[in-house]
Formats: sequence, structure tokens, C-alpha cells
Amino acid sequence: MAVVAPLLALLYSVPGLCRWLARPYYPLSALLATAFLLVRKVPPLCQGLPSQREDGNPCDFDWREVEILMFLSAIVMMKNRRSITVEQHIGNIFMFSKVANAILFFRLDIRMGLLYLTLCIVFLMTCKPPLYMGPEYIKYFSDKTIDVSIPSQGGAGVSASCPPLSPVLLWQEELDRDKRVTWIVEFFANWSSECQSFAPIFADLSLKYNCSGLHFGKVDVGRYTDVSTRYKVSTSPLTKQLPTLILFQGGTETMRRPQIDKKGRAVSWTFSEENVIREFNLNELYQKAKKQAKPREEGPEEPPGRPDGETKKDK
Repeated sequence: MAVVAPLLALLYSVPGLCRWLARPYYPLSALLATAFLLVRKVPPLCQGLPSQREDGNPCDFDWREVEILMFLSAIVMMKNRRSITVEQHIGNIFMFSKVANAILFFRLDIRMGLLYLTLCIVFLMTCKPPLYMGPEYIKYFSDKTIDVSIPSQGGAGVSASCPPLSPVLLWQEELDRDKRVTWIVEFFANWSSECQSFAPIFADLSLKYNCSGLHFGKVDVGRYTDVSTRYKVSTSPLTKQLPTLILFQGGTETMRRPQIDKKGRAVSWTFSEENVIREFNLNELYQKAKKQAKPREEGPEEPPGRPDGETKKDK
């Protein structure tokens, strides 16, 4: 039984593994991450390579290369201590392996180092990490997905000739539409690897806790910079504020993670499912939202009418 259970689990995960490998980003990343290993170990490729080994064997690592690989392993282990998802673990391995490969290739031959660096740049420009496309109950705030019309004096909506509302106005209109609804909104950017890693976690939370009184939303601050400016979420490539989760109650921000210290720097915080549930009191918010939603769903009882729609007063 101890052998059968892991085999069944492996067979169960085969379809997901095949879909994962079918995405070009991961196989190409794995190829770049193991490029030096292939060049150094495969006999047709390693013949004629320079080596500092005493026996002169070009198809084996010398002591300096082993030292660099051991240092790489130590860095990956340290970085993966804070990783939550499998994608984060694999992303760290790929990233630091490419850095180590570049160092090893430049040490071996500057021409090979330049070639490898060029391949990495082309890969970064042409092959992006796959975005999360699974099930979710999330509202994406944008100037296209938020349908808002401001009533005019005559009661009609804004005509087509009126200028479009800015994303900030559309955003605030949605938050103020029903003050009883609590919103948990993620400020994200598609280019951020941390946001991509957090996407399946946030989607899973929305599936578990979304209800009529508790909504989940996302806004792309990389695209809508006026929203990021208003809520003071930095979109710098070196920022530690992406992703940012903000809790809105009654249309007003009540808390956010990560917090910002007095110097304007983000306080380190791990975006795990357990941390989000605990810090934002999701269980309590969910129960409170369900209790508030019951009176609205039931509504006032209407007097029963006749089958033909005629009431006693009409009669």
C-alpha cells in the first residue's frame, strides 16, 4: 500500500503535468537552466572545451565549477524558504540557474558567455510566464469592464458624446455602489512574478469566500497608473509592494498588506493563503457578510395578487 499510493498520486497528476510541460515557457527555461551541464557533460559537445582539471578531462567539472554550483544550491535553498507555491520554487531555481550558467559560460569562453546572454535576453523578450487561467470569482476593474453611467438632470444616462470617465472615477463608483459590500482588492501587475505566483492563491480564496456581501477584485496598476498613485502603490520594477491587498469597507480602505513604514518602504509579508485568511479575518467577514445578505435576499413580502394580476382594490 505504501508503494501503490504514491503511484496512484503520480498517475492522477499526469494530465496536469502534461499541460504544464506543454507551455513553452517551462521547457525552454529548463533548457537554459541546464545548458552548461549539457555542454560540459555530453561527449559530442564537451570535446575540445578548456578544463582546469589535472587529468585534462574536458567532459567533467573542475573544482571552480563545482564551487560555483554549490554556491548556487545554497542561494536557491535560502530563497525557497519563503516560497509558497510550486511555481515560486521552480521560478527561483530557473532564475539563479541562469545566472550561474552565464558566469560559467563567461569563465569558459567569453564568446560562449555572450551567446548564452543573448539567448537569455531573447527568451525574456519573447516568452512570458503563463498567466493563471483557472476558475475564480474576481471582478477585474478597468475602464471597459466597469459599466457606469452618471444620471443627467433629466434622468437619462450620459450620452455617447460625453467624455469617458477615468479609471479612478469608475473604480470609486463601483466601490460606492453598495456600502454594505466589503471588497478585498488585489493591486497587481502582469510583469510581476510575485503577482503571478499569488494569482492561484487569490483565485482559490475567491472561490471559498465570495458571497453577495464579500467581493474580490483586481486592478492592474501597471496599466492604470492613476489608481496606483491614488492608493500609493509603487509600480517600480524594484518595488516590494506588488502585489498589494487592500480591504475596503463602506467604500473606504480599512487595512492593507504589505504595510508601509514611516520611510515609505513595504514591510516584508508572505502572501500565503493562511496569512491572508488570518490577517484579513476572512472567516469572520464571510459570516458577517452572509448574515447581512439574508435580509436583502428575502426582501419585503408582497401582498398576494390574483392569477390574472387583478387585486381587490382594482376589483
